[in-house]
Amino acid sequence: MKPPEVDRVAASKAAVAARRARAAVKNEVIAGRRAAVDVATVGLAEADSVEAGLRVRDLLLCIPGLGPVRVDRMLDRLDISRSKRVGGLGRHQRERLVEYLGTRAPTASGAQHPGPGHPAPAAAQTRLVVLAGPTAVGKGTVSTYIRENYPEVKLSVSATTRAPRPGEIDGVSYFFVTDEEFDRMTEAGEFLEWAVVHNQSRYGTPRGPVQEALDTGRSVLLEIDIQGARQVRASMPEAVLVFLLPPTWEELVRRLIGRGTESSEEQARRLSTAKVELKAQNEFDHRVVNNRVEDAAREVVDLMNISARPAPA
Repeated sequence: MKPPEVDRVAASKAAVAARRARAAVKNEVIAGRRAAVDVATVGLAEADSVEAGLRVRDLLLCIPGLGPVRVDRMLDRLDISRSKRVGGLGRHQRERLVEYLGTRAPTASGAQHPGPGHPAPAAAQTRLVVLAGPTAVGKGTVSTYIRENYPEVKLSVSATTRAPRPGEIDGVSYFFVTDEEFDRMTEAGEFLEWAVVHNQSRYGTPRGPVQEALDTGRSVLLEIDIQGARQVRASMPEAVLVFLLPPTWEELVRRLIGRGTESSEEQARRLSTAKVELKAQNEFDHRVVNNRVEDAAREVVDLMNISARPAPA
């Protein structure tokens, strides 16, 4: 028996129409008119819907603050392949996807979708941004600008064993602690992350203030070193990791020498470390070049998916 002939023109038109329909759905998510969890819910319930034909990876990439690196990492955690479509997920995959999306974004009605077995405050954890980069790139300057001009953002204050620099204030710039106190905090599990930086001083992020801010719905910015960023990525994969870059290597050297807070030997050690740190930039979700502090700060705040604007002077 001869198989029926295929209307290739009609099939081609149908394929184009399907791609356009899927693109329209993705654009709605990107624009904030639809939440990813709502799109997934429709796709899982209606096998013939446009939403069901979306690849899960493409849907996740539409969520603000999720780049390809984080999306692929999350797919691995959810045990979902890169090519899997929403409508083709198994039962456990469906449950994991809805649970994750429920902690990522509001539903179309504006109410937070908590996901099965999770309270709504967990959604605040989607607003955790980690800012890291090489020495003298301006992490502290950008973070301070955000603290002073974007009151919606909670800037986490790190603890350190190094001595204060001129103008730094204990409890505002850092919590300056002794080696003994740092040891106690480490043993008590009080740090979200900690590391030895430049083979000299220890830095750590106190866990309590960060979790408290997230639980109350605030956006939180961690300004930490690259080692710490890796630890946060392992323990809190929902965090957005941002790598701050200098415009040029020469500008980085100029900034380090110009601030005059280190000896020539310390400057050489830091620049040697910076060359290694710069090679880690591809591990991060986003890269921001610090040409102008206010522009770099705006880019970082934009990743928090909030409608923050600089506070009036």
